[in-house]
Amino acid sequence: MTQYRLTPLADALPSTVPFVGPETQERAMGRAFDARLGANENVFGPTPRAIEAMAQAQQWMYGDPESHDLRAALAAHHGISPANIIVGEGIDGLLGYLVRLMVTEGDAVVTSDGAYPTFNYHVAGFGGVLHKVPYAGDHEDPTALFAKAAEVDAKLVYLANPDNPMGSWHEGPVISSALEALPKGCLLVLDEAYIDCAPEGTAPDLVADDPRLIRMRTFSKAHGLAGARVGYAIGAPDLITAFGKVRNHFGMNRAAQAGALAALQDSDWLAHVQARIAEARDRIAQIAADNGLIALPSAANFVAIDCGADGRFAKAVLDGLVARGVFVRMPFAAPQNRCIRVSCGTPENLDAFAAALPSALEDAKKG
Repeated sequence: MTQYRLTPLADALPSTVPFVGPETQERAMGRAFDARLGANENVFGPTPRAIEAMAQAQQWMYGDPESHDLRAALAAHHGISPANIIVGEGIDGLLGYLVRLMVTEGDAVVTSDGAYPTFNYHVAGFGGVLHKVPYAGDHEDPTALFAKAAEVDAKLVYLANPDNPMGSWHEGPVISSALEALPKGCLLVLDEAYIDCAPEGTAPDLVADDPRLIRMRTFSKAHGLAGARVGYAIGAPDLITAFGKVRNHFGMNRAAQAGALAALQDSDWLAHVQARIAEARDRIAQIAADNGLIALPSAANFVAIDCGADGRFAKAVLDGLVARGVFVRMPFAAPQNRCIRVSCGTPENLDAFAAALPSALEDAKKG
């Protein structure tokens, strides 16, 4: 009988995934959600130019393994060199490559307790040892993160700005100042997935060649291309070059490259989406207030709503919403798990959320 010989590390890992997809939940329920407000997708969609470009892509050909045109356009957009940019299968894919490059069994890595779990998933997959620091007032704490990195001799430290799952953010100078305490030999992984939704000045003013950090960006949020899986990283050329040692060179399909290039070139559509996101954040905050709840300030395309109790109560509210056809998520670590997290949606999506929330709250209080 064949015996599959997994590595000892893989054999020891639990069979888990960072997120249970809404499709999985829909199959279990036997019905579709009325409002999909849990995955922080951009329901307002990509620019029509991107849709047309993807439709016209010659899909019988492999995608350009260098993503040359997209990298050149991104370089021009940011005023840097293409040598500073690597394109990959979303930020998640790039995080996997980076961890593969940097982390082996026993290496220390630092993150915040309750921060984006996919990063942790990759670190565990390569045998890294995660060290966590708590949030400070619903914000990730750069000073504490970098102090912990020095304490444990970390190779990587992860920080999202704006933050997922709370939507909080630091102004760019706060990140730049804190970076002075990053220990030598440690790399800051600065996840800026939501930067296009954030106030001006949220991104730190740091040169692309700075060897202390790598910045992660995506077309999944404000550009509306989550299904295409297009992310990119900005870093020092020697680090960017190292990705070529481990990345899937044909991982970026031709349609995704074409769609991202068209999206990047349509600043008017981006401004339109940013306005819709701002309107939706305000509506979510109003719905929360109408139900006696507090919406946290957000610089992302979602809003965290404080349910006013503990994680058990927030989970009951979430379950009540899901049972009523509204897909939302929640932070998974205390004290952030007192909240539910609601993605920005269309007026119809948010009407469904507004209709379901009162009875979900009522059931949670009874239970």
